[in-house]
Amino acid sequence: MKGFTFDPSAYGPAVAALLAADRLPELGPGTPDEPRRAAIAAAAKALPPACAAGLWLLFDFLDESHRISQADEGNPDRDFWHAVMHRREPDAFNSKYWWRRVGAHPVLRQLREHAAAIGYTFTTPEAFVDECERVRGTGADAELTARRVQQLEWELAFEHCFQHGERPV
Repeated sequence: MKGFTFDPSAYGPAVAALLAADRLPELGPGTPDEPRRAAIAAAAKALPPACAAGLWLLFDFLDESHRISQADEGNPDRDFWHAVMHRREPDAFNSKYWWRRVGAHPVLRQLREHAAAIGYTFTTPEAFVDECERVRGTGADAELTARRVQQLEWELAFEHCFQHGERPV
């Protein structure tokens, strides 16, 4: 198994500058990073829409992410971000609904390959929803592990959507 290395500079200087901040988002909704709103909006314009949904989500702007994801239901990449957003809301039932709509997304295979290096055995996105529900807000080591898996999920999905997603208009 080849390791995964996330390179923020691959997405242009505006995105790289935003990703320079050391962020490990909460498993829950978090608080939108208002001071970065304008920079996120500017960077998102140059990204595939699915990446834009992910970028907003990384900085805890769930509503903005949701609008973009919901604008093209049935697109597996946007449905992916839609499922993650509902997991963070937290709305486990709705998240699992969207994971069923996503189906066999290539990022899920990558998560199965790479999550073990973080100390988590990723089986299904629905099982990860349950894990997040179980550990959210506990402060336990398992919560930190789940946050790291969530970060890996974000990086893998962002990279996938950047490489394979529809281009901005």
